[in-house]
Amino acid sequence: MRPNPLTLLLLSIALSTHAASPRVVLVAGSGPDARLTSPFACEFDKSGRLVIAEFASRVLALDAQGKLITLAGDGSKADAGDNGPATAAKLNSPHSIAVGADGAIYVADTLNHRIRKIDPATGVIATFAGTTKGFAGDNGPADKAQFNGIYCISFNPTKNRLIVTDLENRRIRAIDMKTTVVTTIAGNGEKGLPKDGAIATAAPLVDPRAAAMDSKGNLYLLERAGHALRIVTAADGRIKTLIPGPKDPKAPKTLAGPKHLCVDKNDDLIIADTDHHRIMKWLAARGMLVPLAATGAKGNGGVGGPPEQLQLNQPHGVYVDPGGALYICDSMNNRILKVEN
Repeated sequence: MRPNPLTLLLLSIALSTHAASPRVVLVAGSGPDARLTSPFACEFDKSGRLVIAEFASRVLALDAQGKLITLAGDGSKADAGDNGPATAAKLNSPHSIAVGADGAIYVADTLNHRIRKIDPATGVIATFAGTTKGFAGDNGPADKAQFNGIYCISFNPTKNRLIVTDLENRRIRAIDMKTTVVTTIAGNGEKGLPKDGAIATAAPLVDPRAAAMDSKGNLYLLERAGHALRIVTAADGRIKTLIPGPKDPKAPKTLAGPKHLCVDKNDDLIIADTDHHRIMKWLAARGMLVPLAATGAKGNGGVGGPPEQLQLNQPHGVYVDPGGALYICDSMNNRILKVEN
């Protein structure tokens, strides 16, 4: 019996629709060669490897065979190894990484209060920014400046500025990649709620945890205990709260302890809503927060299925590749997930 043409058409549509539906796949975190311990950040390097920063004080790369190799750190929380092989160096709880225009891997060595740089050609690690814990050095070279808890680093889209979230100093700072001069671009060092319309550099912040810049030069920052998303507009350098923390401490939070964000190709924001165990998207043009992945229930189920059925446990990092695929550092589940598009 010849198949009915209408049946074939409907089957074709169903298959194509299914193939186009996003689904979640496991990238790393399972098997003897791909185990992770609290991955906090990931990004692809120039050679196409997925580079991963672990809170467990290592920087790893996932090779083409799906095996994790060590790029820096031995898992001990310490400070050593500058100007030598990165594999012999020691880090202290790195929270973030960023790949520069030159292919170098920059590491937010959080509790060493510095940014380390791994040369991809030689494998040598060196300090790029920071000396000892403190606050100093604005308008001077980054390697002479002081920071206090570098929790996030990210490049602007043209990669000529490195945005540094200096949490304990309650400031967002920027490093000019040509001159290495560091400046403060948000926060005055005091703890408090910034007033809408205030000059960002004169405003207090609660506890900035992550920051990223869009293609227009607008700066977005997340506050962890403030449960807030704020913007510093490029046109006037003024700060505004987009998602406030609730005035009533008993009221549900829109965001709960958000830890990281990134900007996608449409200048929308992808947010790790950590304590809600989910990933959200801020639609910048519409001023709207929408769910992107995970149910909000703490767990580890849903891999292989659609993103809305996923379960996460304290996601700390998000990254969108040039093709638009989303990578999630599902930190307390010790894995990296990919939402295919």
